[in-house]
Amino acid sequence: MPKMKTHKGAKKRFKITGSGKVKRMRAFKSHILTKKSPKRKRRLRQSAIIQTPGEVKNIKRLLQA
Repeated sequence: MPKMKTHKGAKKRFKITGSGKVKRMRAFKSHILTKKSPKRKRRLRQSAIIQTPGEVKNIKRLLQA
């Protein structure tokens, strides 16, 4: 069986931390920012950790090269 290829879309969206957690950036930060409060835009700059075990498993499978 051939080697599994990295999913390029997932590679651009997710990073695996040193402890093995999956990190992602938050959505809704690309446009229509005038109606969003400064506090909300600050929060959207920060990354988030994916905690759902099933999603983490699927993303790690997509990222393994």
